Order: sequence, then C-alpha cells, then structure tokens
Amino acid sequence: MKAFTSEAILQGHHKYEKSIFRKQELYRKPEEIRTEFSRDYNRILHCNAFRRLKHKTQVFYATSNDHVCTRIEHVYHVESVSRTICENLGLNHELAAAIALGHDLGHAPFGHEGEKVIAKLSKQYLNRLFWHEKNSLKVVDNIESLPDIYGIEQPLNLTYAVRDGIISHCGEVDQNGLKPRSEAIDLSIINHPNEYAPFTWEGCVVKIADKIAYLGRDIEDAQKLNILTNKQVDELNDLILSKYRTVAESVSTSSLMHNFIIDLCENSSKENGIMMNPATFNLMNSIKKFNYQYIYSHPRIKRYNHYVELVLTTLFQFLTELYNAEKTKNNIESESNNYPELIKSFNKWITKYTKQHNPDSVFAIYDLTSEESYIESVLTYLSLTTDQYAKRLFEEIIHF
Repeated sequence: MKAFTSEAILQGHHKYEKSIFRKQELYRKPEEIRTEFSRDYNRILHCNAFRRLKHKTQVFYATSNDHVCTRIEHVYHVESVSRTICENLGLNHELAAAIALGHDLGHAPFGHEGEKVIAKLSKQYLNRLFWHEKNSLKVVDNIESLPDIYGIEQPLNLTYAVRDGIISHCGEVDQNGLKPRSEAIDLSIINHPNEYAPFTWEGCVVKIADKIAYLGRDIEDAQKLNILTNKQVDELNDLILSKYRTVAESVSTSSLMHNFIIDLCENSSKENGIMMNPATFNLMNSIKKFNYQYIYSHPRIKRYNHYVELVLTTLFQFLTELYNAEKTKNNIESESNNYPELIKSFNKWITKYTKQHNPDSVFAIYDLTSEESYIESVLTYLSLTTDQYAKRLFEEIIHF
C-alpha cells in the first residue's frame, strides 16, 4: 500500500465532509459523473481569471520569445508535479490538481515585482498586507463567476479544501517536513503568508510543488534570454550540482523536477511529513539562492522594475483621484471620452462590485461611501489585469 493512502481526502476520511464543504449548495445535473474536486478543477479552468494567466509574467516581462514561461505555464507545471507526487504517495490527485490550477488566480501582473508594487500601495494607503495567496482566495470567493444551469452568474463556490490549499500555498518559506493542520479554520482569519499549514496533505504537496516547478524552469529561461553567462552556468554546475551529484546531473527543468519528485516520494512519511533528503533540500535552497543572485536581481530585470512601478502607480493614482463618494461613478463616466478603454473597463468593474450600483448582488463587496473600500477595489482591479492590458491602459492615460 502507498504510504499516504489512508490520508487521502476521499469519502470515509475524517476530514472529507469538511473538505468538500461549500458556502452554498452547488447545482448538480442528474447525469453528473465528476467528483467534488473535479468539479472545482473545471470551474477554475473556465473562469476568466484563469484565462488571463497566459498574459501574466512568471519571471521575464514582455518577452517576444514564445518559449519563455508565462504564469499559466507555471500553473500547469505545478499541477503536473502535484499530481505525480500524489499519485505516487496515494493521495487524492484530483484535489491537488484543483488547488494547483487555482493557486495563482490572484497573482498581480508583472510577476513578483507587480505584487510588490501593489503591496506597497496597500500598505501606504490601507495599512494592510497585500499578498497574492489571499488575493487568490478573494478572487475565487468574491470576484470570479460562472453561469448556473439557468444562466445566472454565480460565484465559483469552491470546496473548503481547494480554497484552503489556495491561500496556504506560499512556497517561498524554506521548510522541510510539511504536515497539515488538524482544524478547519475560518480562512478569513489568515492575515499573512505561511501563517497556517494547509488543512490537507494534498495542500502540503502543492506548497512544495510550487517551488519544484519554478526553480529549474527559471534557469532554463534565463539561459534562453542570455540573462546568465556561461561562467555563471559553470558556477552552478561546479559549485552546486557537483556537491549533490547523487540527486541531480544537470540543471535542466525536466532533470531537476524528476530528481526532486523522486527524492520527495522516497523520503516523505506520515511521521516526518512531506520532505526531501537533507542533501536534496539543501540543493533546492542552493539553486534558489543562485536564482535570486543572478536572475531575479539581474540589471535588466531591475531596470524593467522601474517601469512596472510607474505603470501600476500611475494607474492607481489616476483611478483613486476619481473618488468622490456617491459622485464617484459620475466622475468616472465623465472621463469616458478621454480614456475610453480604461473608463469602460473600470466602470463595468464598479457597477458589478459596489453596493451602490448592484445592491442585491452577491458580488457587491465594495462600498463607495468608504474611500478605503474604494481604494481596495482599485487595487483588486489592478491585480487582475494582465501585463499587456495594464501597459495599454497606462499608454492611454499618458497620451493626449
């Protein structure tokens, strides 16, 4: 028997009923053949936020190289790694796949730099943290919608286990031996990344799969774009891989993924958690350190970061200057001739998500009588734009 078979979130497991809980009952067709988590996977797959991931940065902005990784490809990599690990360990791969597919739905445009800019604005104007894991939960809970069998737009209404895995997926913390928490807490009380372990073992798998998926691919893309010199690649091979030759023979994406996955499956247990051999875990952290030093801090990326900040802060300032309580919508519409694309888009956003203009809707989560609520709506709107769309809106408001 596979080591974690008894821990898979399937019918009969003591966490199963809490894991499949939805805030509202989801319609069910008579001929339905999918599991609850498979239904979640499809609901995420069909929502607009998922579609936009193909035009969001993973690491390298606005590249003309079709073979450089975008956010949507990263998501599929995480899904693939998570599914493989869960199938090998005996966990529910459908649950892991749904978490992985939705884990970055709320990621800002322009990669982590875009997230930093929005986080900076959120701290300055709202005195609160912005982090994409929590924003992703907001997206699946309050922003995204799909038509029901009567054609009425409804929230995605995902299961608790998938929602929990999305907000708990932060993979930036260097932690070996992941174990799930025991209680199904109210997810709205989570206030910062990595505050709580995931509720399920499947969520723990996605958390480490996120890191497995991006490390090697970022190196591969950096080589394609001449971000890394031959000397730096030699350094990676000589100083890092030679030290851990038993677990990695090259820095190619497929080789690193394969070795990390195999090592994790061989070393994970219910007693010790989802973990790697210490040498493999050290290799992963060494590669991460290398990436930060030579890739994520490269001068070409740093130069582009200034542009990212200019684009997002300019859009933020323009939209927040339109605020005037109940007169805000009039202010927005008065600019429609000067900025037709931005005003049409943002006006549609305000109409759908504010109580003043859609009072009976479940999507009316912002209040125009509160400037703080309006600012939050602007930041959420900006977080959901794609790189290209944010740049296009920026160009519209700076050109006469």
